[in-house]
Amino acid sequence: MAGKQRYYRSRIRSTQALKKIFRAMELMAASRIGKARASVEASGPYARAITRAVSAVVGHAEIDHPLTRERPESRRTAVLLITSDRGMAGAYSAAVLREGERLMRDLYDDGADVDLYVTGRRAVSYFTFRRRELADSWTGFSDSPTSDVAWEIAQTMLAKFLLDPADGGVGQLYVVYTHFQNMVTQTPRVIRMLPLEVVEDTGEPHDDEPIPLYEFEPSPEVVLDALLPLYVRSRIHSFLLQSAASELAARQRAMHTATENAEELIRDFTRLANQARQSEITQEISEIVSGADALASS
Repeated sequence: MAGKQRYYRSRIRSTQALKKIFRAMELMAASRIGKARASVEASGPYARAITRAVSAVVGHAEIDHPLTRERPESRRTAVLLITSDRGMAGAYSAAVLREGERLMRDLYDDGADVDLYVTGRRAVSYFTFRRRELADSWTGFSDSPTSDVAWEIAQTMLAKFLLDPADGGVGQLYVVYTHFQNMVTQTPRVIRMLPLEVVEDTGEPHDDEPIPLYEFEPSPEVVLDALLPLYVRSRIHSFLLQSAASELAARQRAMHTATENAEELIRDFTRLANQARQSEITQEISEIVSGADALASS
């Protein structure tokens, strides 16, 4: 019985230590989620403005730009998966990886070759363990992405798309990320980034607004050459920010659940330890009474 007590007391101490870790991670995620949500909201005006500008150029000028042109001659497709650097975030990374695997299966079924790009150590570990080759990877910033990182990723993707198909250029680029809806709901999404499809703002006037007139200097082609890389970077930065907010929300929720589970385990182990102690006391009393009876009888 004493052995059982020691076992349960040891389990209680270890579970209490884990509970402290879970609680600390929950509080850290809660303290950072506000900043992540503010970053998502702050990026909205710039993204809408640059989308409106690109829509204006595309809608008011007949331009055949490489980034908006379909490339049927290339069967190679680039896929960018955005995951987390750390675990303890529930099914956050697993949901993105599952959605990415589904997309790649569809691409393979269509006869496409896939170049895989990933962000986050979870995706790197996942594909390395399965001996899947990665075209490139970025890690160390999943919960706090910067515009510099977004620019680096955008430049890599643009260079790969603009490369000649004979030299390994891709015909399409897909991004798999997690869209932050609220603290409870985060949804994995698949977006085709290239060739560009500007769909966020049609550029049409609302209600009784007058139809805007545009003049492009020095030319629509030059303006579009300058705007499209910025547009790609803003979209990728937005995907990274959405994923960061989703990761922190998922981690906060997972750590809150883990803390509650640890508390329940502590209660269970405490009850079992008390039962073992009561059994030990009962056994000791029974042995004393039996010994006293034996002495009295003798």
